[in-house]
Amino acid sequence: QVQLVESGGGLVQAGGSLRLSCAASGRTFSSYTWGWFRQPPGKDREFVAAISRSGENTFYADSVKGRFTISRDNAKNTVHLQMNSLKPEDTAIYYCATSAAYLPIASPNYNFWGQGTQVTVSS
Repeated sequence: QVQLVESGGGLVQAGGSLRLSCAASGRTFSSYTWGWFRQPPGKDREFVAAISRSGENTFYADSVKGRFTISRDNAKNTVHLQMNSLKPEDTAIYYCATSAAYLPIASPNYNFWGQGTQVTVSS
């Protein structure tokens, strides 16, 4: 059974940093795109970042560009999201997901999802 498990969420003050991790089990995702999405309170889920199978190519939402960095470790079947200069508007549940497509930003293109981890940024 495939499982994606996020960790690293929590409460942080504005301007602070958090590092999210997502570990996969049940199958290897080295040939898949990894993505991060988030769902702010009362809003729809939105794309945050994606990384190609090799890790050489990444794509970010404009709202996080320059502040967030996505990375992956294929040997450990994991993906990370380093979040710096956090803002209150970054408050959301963050989800990792995998896709067989190349750097998709639409959630229907992602096949496997984690359960989410809460990130709360206080002002």
